[in-house]
Amino acid sequence: MQVFIYLAYLIAAVFFIYGIKGMTTPKTAVRGNQLSAVGMLIAVVAALLDHNVVHYYYIIMGVLIGASIGIFLAKKVQMTSMPEMVAALNGFGGGASLMVAVANYLEMQTAYGSGNAELIATMPALDMKWSIAVIISILIGAVTLMGSFVAVGKLMGKLGDPSSIGMFKMIVKVSLALLVAGSIYFVSTNPLEQSDLLIVMIVICLLLGVALVIPIGGADMPVVIALLNSYSGLAGSATGFVLGNNGLIITGSLVGASGLILTTIMCKAMNRSLTNVLFGGSMAAQAGISKDENDAFYEGKVKVTSADEVAMLLDSAKKVVFVPGYGLAVAQAQHATRELANILQGRGSEVKYAIHPVAGRMPGHMNVLLAEAEVPYEQLIEMDTINPEFAQTDVAIVLGANDVTNPAASSDPNSPIFGMPILEVQNAKTVIVVKRGLSPGFAGIPNALFINDNSLMVHGDAKLVLQEITSAMKDL
Repeated sequence: MQVFIYLAYLIAAVFFIYGIKGMTTPKTAVRGNQLSAVGMLIAVVAALLDHNVVHYYYIIMGVLIGASIGIFLAKKVQMTSMPEMVAALNGFGGGASLMVAVANYLEMQTAYGSGNAELIATMPALDMKWSIAVIISILIGAVTLMGSFVAVGKLMGKLGDPSSIGMFKMIVKVSLALLVAGSIYFVSTNPLEQSDLLIVMIVICLLLGVALVIPIGGADMPVVIALLNSYSGLAGSATGFVLGNNGLIITGSLVGASGLILTTIMCKAMNRSLTNVLFGGSMAAQAGISKDENDAFYEGKVKVTSADEVAMLLDSAKKVVFVPGYGLAVAQAQHATRELANILQGRGSEVKYAIHPVAGRMPGHMNVLLAEAEVPYEQLIEMDTINPEFAQTDVAIVLGANDVTNPAASSDPNSPIFGMPILEVQNAKTVIVVKRGLSPGFAGIPNALFINDNSLMVHGDAKLVLQEITSAMKDL
């Protein structure tokens, strides 16, 4: 039976790897998800057949409760709230690793404290390997748990950016020093006699989770979500070592490695180092632009147009590029965008969608939204590919995207986003910006694109504006 379980975990790992590979492009993402789900099913069945895990009664209870919560959340959560949900799931993963490792620690205490040789034989060996695994699982799990729910609070707007981050930097440094010292003492002595130390370290980790995430600005939340996802994977992998479960070790390692790679990609897309993201404070705070200064930047320079005039422009356009941003997600304008695109294509226009790696509030956010409206995958064009095409684009329509289209990233060395790769929308012949107002994006700075000579702005909800443009085009 044990050979069969190991073989099942190996097959599950193969499905996971092919699943992750499939998720690298929108075209194969659905298949990638399906392969990963099959892999997880195999891993779960293998775990159920391992009678050393737990009684079936508890497993069935856990499956029913977990599935009920999952189905409820999946049906209730709006697409705009997906980043919050992903962050919360990361927290649940970290919390699960924390609780499983603590439960295993208490079981070991009970077994070795009783002196019952038969009971001790069923437990992992009390050695350095177990001590290191259990302390890593507990510490990373606690940091992930608290850090993820602080991220949820920031994404929901319940927690703002602090005016000063010096205190949080100090807390992080002191906490890390205490945790390193405590961990060394924990593994170098009899860990089963260090219950009080373990409780203190868990409290420090919870505090560390708060101090690490709360100074980070809203613009960097996609990076933080990816990093916390990696933490949850690492915690899960460490828990696998605690339990001697190869399936959990493999799964956690894949999640941890994938999260770290994604974090690196996101940092490159924002031209920021991970250290700068974690300890550099929010970009909005660095910019220090007041509302009056922002308003003065635009005063008398923005050319406002109407849906009817945009329709006339589009009527003669041979190539149109949509640039979706968070404003599209908030307005739920993906279906209205697709309807307008269908009309343009019916009139012979070429239509594409420019996707920035950090558009929205989570990696892949725009791809998921547009896929919901059945936008063809081949029309979703990544930044490096679409940028050279803007010079041949008749009309670019910016839908709630702000910082990722700001030319200051390449022209203003004093800008906090200088060096960040952007969608070079300003090179299109005409730029239509659909936006509710002139408030800055997460970077907290005004956008020179909005006052360019070739830019026109339509104020309003993206969905309503697109519907008005569509209606006007039908009347032409």
